[in-house]
Amino acid sequence: MDFITGETLYIDKPLEWTSFDVVKRIRGVLLHRLHRKKIKVGHAGTLDPLATGVMIVVTGRSTKLIESLQAGVKEYVATIQLGATTPSFDLETEIDATYPTEHITRQAVEDVLPRFIGRIEQVPPAFSACKVDGHRAYNMARKGKEVELKPKILVIDSIDIEDFDTECMTLRLRIVCSKGTYIRALARDIGEALGSGGHLIGLRRTRVGDVGIDECLTVDQAVELIRTTDIVIPDEEQDRID
Repeated sequence: MDFITGETLYIDKPLEWTSFDVVKRIRGVLLHRLHRKKIKVGHAGTLDPLATGVMIVVTGRSTKLIESLQAGVKEYVATIQLGATTPSFDLETEIDATYPTEHITRQAVEDVLPRFIGRIEQVPPAFSACKVDGHRAYNMARKGKEVELKPKILVIDSIDIEDFDTECMTLRLRIVCSKGTYIRALARDIGEALGSGGHLIGLRRTRVGDVGIDECLTVDQAVELIRTTDIVIPDEEQDRID
């Protein structure tokens, strides 16, 4: 493998790791193996710490491919808790309101979901990396400041119900969507459409473009690969290692 010229790794991002944590871990192992002080390592498509799944990590000149790689269609499996909301639309923050759910049936869910398929407008979460007057929205939201974000146009190709637990009021969906879709915001909007509120309690990205979760390595497997595989060293780098 030639990590200096450029390689692509498919990683299954662990729960509670940031995307930067993954990049930092891969970069650290590469620097040690290559005896370098720096190497380009980046990722295509950020995942929240509370999400897991497909994350594309690129090295060297392959970092130039990031824009095209993250433009690919994404597939997620999302679990939504109906009947309660949080300021972040997920488990990062505590529940701030609860709502009745007795009126929600599977048929009601099936009737609502088509509203969110196709070309739609979505207001990003206040707890997001969107910028407002040069500041990250999540930094402002965490300080208790009011954040106003403009709706963005995106495309959701499909939403399929994988499970609906009427006792716990949890809804698991498989979603295929375009770059820039906030699944947390979709959870908020579906909850509102059902008249109950909702927030995301689980999220797994199962595909980015043509890359599926079955093709991904754990972080430990990626580290082991870097440590044990034969690595191509460009001629201009050989003297440094010798």
